[in-house]
Amino acid sequence: MNFEKLNPLFHDKVRLGILSILLVEDEVDFSYLKEKLNLTDGNLASHLRVLEQNKIITSKKLFLERKPKTYYKLTDEGKKSFLEYLENLKKILNNLLKDEK
Repeated sequence: MNFEKLNPLFHDKVRLGILSILLVEDEVDFSYLKEKLNLTDGNLASHLRVLEQNKIITSKKLFLERKPKTYYKLTDEGKKSFLEYLENLKKILNNLLKDEK
């Protein structure tokens, strides 16, 4: 089993949730993530900041009816890295299941 190939950025359950949503939804706003993941503003913002600093996601701020709205999206590299993470996790689980038989 090759646990070293698992990106530690993705282990956190909040980040795993954020990335899973962005993989499926493509682009979502802050309030959508907050509602789906049942998080406080501060908790969500800190995880989004980590992902953005590591170039896993990007953000853009728009103003709708004079109110700011921030949208998040996986970068191409972030999507590639997350899919690799999921594939490696799948391989580890398959190996464990094989070993049980």
